[in-house]
Amino acid sequence: MNQFYLGIDASKGYSDFVMLNAKKQPVIENFQLDDTFQGHARLYERLGSFHQDHPEATIYAAVESTGGYENNWFQALLKFQGSLPIKTAHLNPLGVNYNHKAALKRNVTDKISAQNVAEYMIAHPEKVSYQHQDSLASLRKQWGFITMLTKQSTQLLNQKESLVYNANPEILMYCKDGTPQWVLKLLTRYPTALRLSKAKAKSVARIPYVSKERAQQLVATAKKSVASADDEVTEQLIVATVKQILDLNNTIKAQTKILADKCAVPEVELLKTFIGISDYSAIGLMLEIQSIKRFLSSKKIASFFGIHPAYKKSGDGIWKYRMSKKGRKEPRRILFMVAMSAIKSNPLIRSIYQQAVKRGMKKKAAVGLCMHKTLRIIYGMLKHNKAFDPEIDRKNRQKKPLRQRRVRQDKDRRYQDFDSKAPISRRQKMKRKERKQSQNVNNVEYGINEASVPVTELAN
Repeated sequence: MNQFYLGIDASKGYSDFVMLNAKKQPVIENFQLDDTFQGHARLYERLGSFHQDHPEATIYAAVESTGGYENNWFQALLKFQGSLPIKTAHLNPLGVNYNHKAALKRNVTDKISAQNVAEYMIAHPEKVSYQHQDSLASLRKQWGFITMLTKQSTQLLNQKESLVYNANPEILMYCKDGTPQWVLKLLTRYPTALRLSKAKAKSVARIPYVSKERAQQLVATAKKSVASADDEVTEQLIVATVKQILDLNNTIKAQTKILADKCAVPEVELLKTFIGISDYSAIGLMLEIQSIKRFLSSKKIASFFGIHPAYKKSGDGIWKYRMSKKGRKEPRRILFMVAMSAIKSNPLIRSIYQQAVKRGMKKKAAVGLCMHKTLRIIYGMLKHNKAFDPEIDRKNRQKKPLRQRRVRQDKDRRYQDFDSKAPISRRQKMKRKERKQSQNVNNVEYGINEASVPVTELAN
């Protein structure tokens, strides 16, 4: 018995630990350490002492993803791997929670949570992926920082639009497809229609990308504006909001450039060969995928992104197929933007989208189909280290033989055919009737006469 499992429940500033053997029996009772240098040193001493007593043992340690409180302990355990036989993993809290419920445990404490982590590793080893030093961890933090700044910029743009609607609504006609930089610069100097109407066209034309003709048009339109707000408070709010937007945009550009320089890997360049994937999207996808070797098939990576089809069927109920949307939202958000761009610019994806809509699929569902197809193509590109080639996909589809409709008995009913005397519901009765009619139509279509076929062959 050379395998031991260290469960860790991370909290803000401290963590609870417990070590179990393969039979889920405690070999080290619960203990608690602070998230400080001394606490990490105590943990190393304790694990080192345990290793001396069990030199042939392997320690499997895991922490739940709890919003960042676990990262310090996780990185410390990764460093311990250089001198101690430790394997470290990040666990999905959802799996640990359901395993806890399956054990019918009623109480929840930090000690019990640490034990739940260890028991999950023992009960579901196939679900646990043990990691080494993650070189992309800091870049993912930077990606999250840029995403946060982008959200803040969007909120400020919405606030700006609300203010400008009352102060100079005519200027919004230039903001239908986003707010141009020259509009932001214009608002910092002339935040209201009243201010703009008193300006000279020559002064307005000094703003970059504002021609003399446009400047004259802006001033003339401002004189006829229906604006209802021209007070100093509104002016100050518009100027302050626009300056915040400009500062955020500059910060986002700088951080994006740093991220692009740090993430200049061959996989990013390979993904950019796909028409519809930009520099930023390629970096985001690689930060989520990390290594294509993590996924054994395209189905696995589709499940990781949460775009695999899911359905629920029980009794007489009817549920349609839908996108599962399991896991984090960020990977799907990136893939959605890639698919939308590919539908416009990539002939292969655009044809798939148009065919799906022509068959009667709703547009949003067709976009989901394109997301799934795009991810499968990305998986093939990374796995075989080949640039995007639409001919490869077309050849792969031609290789698949056309599936001929075959009449066969339902596998679930191979031991008994549907019994008309069964006390079934009315809905189930209609289903069985429709199924029988459908089979009769297929038999006639394919020249099958049930009267001339032995019953044993029909059953098989």
